[in-house]
Amino acid sequence: MVAVSGLPSFASLLSMSSSLPVFYASRDGHTRRIAERIAARLTAAGIAAEPVDAAGPLSRQALVPLPYMILIAAIRYGHHLREAEALLDVYTKLDAKPPLALASVNLTARKPEKCTPETNPYLRKWIKRRRLSPDLAIAIAGRLVYPRYSLFDRLAIQFIMTLTGGVTDPTAEVEYTDWNGVDAFADKIVERVQAPTEA
Repeated sequence: MVAVSGLPSFASLLSMSSSLPVFYASRDGHTRRIAERIAARLTAAGIAAEPVDAAGPLSRQALVPLPYMILIAAIRYGHHLREAEALLDVYTKLDAKPPLALASVNLTARKPEKCTPETNPYLRKWIKRRRLSPDLAIAIAGRLVYPRYSLFDRLAIQFIMTLTGGVTDPTAEVEYTDWNGVDAFADKIVERVQAPTEA
């Protein structure tokens, strides 16, 4: 089966490769960069991994053989992207779910105290609404690039940043991502995947 874009579907991709997919849902490309960093970190640790765009057809069978499920999703207009939601729709219907590592990419996480499932409102609400029990969960700060946004997007983000004490300069470009934190998250995934299973 081939996706509308002409790229291989998840099912065929997984059948062609033994790599662990690091699923991502991104609009501006920054969340893809985070997924690429995590995949590279896993590969360096001996776990073949590759970033996989969550925008595409996916069946339950494609997720069943996975030893671990990794999803990195960006926020748009206060909600996680629909591709991530669609992937979770499939995941939550599995009879035997692989452990889940979940990362929410949002600007609220630019504050160090807002990076956990307990303190980040987007991540906390997402887990609760989807009734998830992730093995690992984190909020990762994204990137602010006002010049690239449409007028509507810029005004919406400026409004939120005004409320939260953030940057509102329409020419500002700020990367808030804590790449050391991303690496630490990837290292935790490595520990989970490489942990010996009980006999």
